[in-house]
Amino acid sequence: MGRRITRSVPGRDADRAEPPGKPASDDGWAADLKAAAGCATLLLALLLLIDGASGGLTAPRAVLWAALAVLLFVLLLPARVTAGEGWLASRGLLRERRVCTDRLVAVRWSDGVAQRLVLRDVDGARVEVDPRVLVANPHLWRLLDAGARSSLGRGTLLCGATALKQLSRRIDGETAQSVFKISGLH
Repeated sequence: MGRRITRSVPGRDADRAEPPGKPASDDGWAADLKAAAGCATLLLALLLLIDGASGGLTAPRAVLWAALAVLLFVLLLPARVTAGEGWLASRGLLRERRVCTDRLVAVRWSDGVAQRLVLRDVDGARVEVDPRVLVANPHLWRLLDAGARSSLGRGTLLCGATALKQLSRRIDGETAQSVFKISGLH
């Protein structure tokens, strides 16, 4: 029988440390979490208020309204994006997905309503990231960019240089706009 190889997850394996350097995380995640909770709470309050005012509020209906509010919260809950030297992770409600950014094989834009950057590494791991998170958090972007450049240098990144250039231009443009606004030149 062969030996099973597993991927290390930070905090789970005490014998394996994170790569050196200070990890970065999405600065706006806590505010997005509060907004999701606020929307779900507001929905629940409105549903209970309307149903109570109409005289039709019962315990089963209150449970149904609470379930709807929880469903809304789960749908609005943002993934928490963190990165370090050579890795990027996205933590959802139930699990964390992680890629080695210095061993990427593909970077592409996903098709769909919400634009996502899809990263895949040589081990087959896959992470989807909202590009607005990278735009709003320059340290996250620098860590991803450094890892992607390393992948390009090693020759593992076969598809995705264009997507990274597009994102880099977008981040540079928004950074320049911010500088102009702060300096009063805009």
